[in-house]
Amino acid sequence: MSNTSTLEKKKKFSAPHIYLLLIVVIVFCTLLTWILPAGEFDRTVNEAGTEVVVPGTFHEVEQSPVGPFQMVQDLYVGMNDAAGVVFFVFISYASISIIISSGAFNGLVAFLLKILKGKARAAIIPIFITIIGIGSSTIGLYEEVFPFIPVFVGICIAMGYDAVVGLAIVALGAGLGYSGATINPFTVGLAQGIAGLPTMTGIGFRIFCHLCFIIVGSVLTIRYALKIQADPTKSVVYADGPSRFAMSEDDIHKHPFGIREKLVLVVLVIGIGVIVYGSRTYGWYFQELSAVFIIMGIISAIIMGLGPNAIAEKFADGFKDIAFACMAIGIARGILIVLQDGCIIDTVVYYASLPLANVPTWLSGVAMLIVQTIISFFIGSGSGQAATSMPIMAPLADLLGFSRETAVLAFQMSDGLTNSLWPTGMTAVMCSLAGIKMHKWWKWFVPVFICLFITEAVLMVIAVQTGFGL
Repeated sequence: MSNTSTLEKKKKFSAPHIYLLLIVVIVFCTLLTWILPAGEFDRTVNEAGTEVVVPGTFHEVEQSPVGPFQMVQDLYVGMNDAAGVVFFVFISYASISIIISSGAFNGLVAFLLKILKGKARAAIIPIFITIIGIGSSTIGLYEEVFPFIPVFVGICIAMGYDAVVGLAIVALGAGLGYSGATINPFTVGLAQGIAGLPTMTGIGFRIFCHLCFIIVGSVLTIRYALKIQADPTKSVVYADGPSRFAMSEDDIHKHPFGIREKLVLVVLVIGIGVIVYGSRTYGWYFQELSAVFIIMGIISAIIMGLGPNAIAEKFADGFKDIAFACMAIGIARGILIVLQDGCIIDTVVYYASLPLANVPTWLSGVAMLIVQTIISFFIGSGSGQAATSMPIMAPLADLLGFSRETAVLAFQMSDGLTNSLWPTGMTAVMCSLAGIKMHKWWKWFVPVFICLFITEAVLMVIAVQTGFGL
């Protein structure tokens, strides 16, 4: 009887809905506005036109705790505030989904599968983690790769792995690209500008860091994938039943890969090239990038022989598929709005930075990495974290005896992988796109994150001890 009762209890347990989890975080942050002292730094606009805090100007201000009604209002305010990101995700996802629906990407993967046999097929994992990582490291691709999540989930299931491996390829590729960013203008570029460093400095060591992350992340993912291939019951999502994105290897191979499909891939490559050029040369952002994605989607649909009405239906299907995730982005932004209304973001940054002055020099870089990782929970935006924390961390690095370049390194490492860890980042969005419950993703990812965090810590010690950037 006791065994039966235990089984019944297990069956009745279900993880909280993603929206509910985000609401719980908002309530928690609302409570913090009643507990933590309100405070702020003075702010100024630097030479690059970015508003940054003025170091040494933190001061307490009148307490402004967020009430229950205001908290609910902040949900709406957050959705409005995240409109740029949300609509960009809508557009980029719908456009890329048209390219994916052409079968061109499946044809490319099928070609690789013909070359790779048996366990060697696991080479697909580091190949695509590296490709996505390069895009994230250089031009800051992140939300743009979301449409590939369900694709990789289906492909990995067809290869005998599971949905977690499919999500890991995209999440690790994008996250490690940001953690090991080389010239990413939205994080490293901005942080270096705030720290008063020339662009491109320290790129050699950052490339080395990126390679280390790719190797560690790929090895851990391959190890898990091969374990699942040998025994599917070892999958963290095995009890959840078949994924809605599941497909067989025959499903991959049955997609034609003729001249039209190859032309669609050419459009994709050219489109990415245009995005790279526009972002680097003209500073393109959501408005211009959205236009490029729309053009890519329409041209690809025309190549595949679709008429105007069919193209409109394809876009509508894409909007519908990504709506759930986009709402999660809007709700998550409500967290930031609550913290801003309660005037405690600067408080968190200020008090988190204080203990760094009492840490031994060789360990100070690791301590700064830990502090930045905590800050990333409260400030999900990489550029927002740079604008708030770097004006404090850069001069603090001078006092601690290591380079400002190392301070930038601590910031970028914290900004990347935490987007796949903290519910305030993009974790909820990516899990919903992969059809994976967030607690199941955490069950696999947290140990991986710890291993990668240790890797980051070792690299931070090396940076401090070798005088990186000095």
